[in-house]
Amino acid sequence: MTIRQDIIDKLGLALPIEHLEVINESHKHNVPEGAESHFKVVIVSSAFVGKKLVARHRLLNGILAKTLSAHIHSLALHTMTKEERSISKEAPASPPCLGGGARR
Repeated sequence: MTIRQDIIDKLGLALPIEHLEVINESHKHNVPEGAESHFKVVIVSSAFVGKKLVARHRLLNGILAKTLSAHIHSLALHTMTKEERSISKEAPASPPCLGGGARR
């Protein structure tokens, strides 16, 4: 199973999801070809209603803790409710990586 699929599966089992994009952005960084180390997650869920941004990120970090500690160098999270998604359909671009690769 790919790291991308692992992220999709874990989030899908843990949260009610209305929209999910898991984008491998590793090719934009200084990592070997085919790496799965840098991801952007755009997720819309009712689980975020009433939660501040930091609580949403902590929730996802908890769900993905094992994968994050073993495989991922960078994870950009864009967490929204259905209402927030209706205002802005585009997730911001991920910040540039300052170097380094995935943990080995």
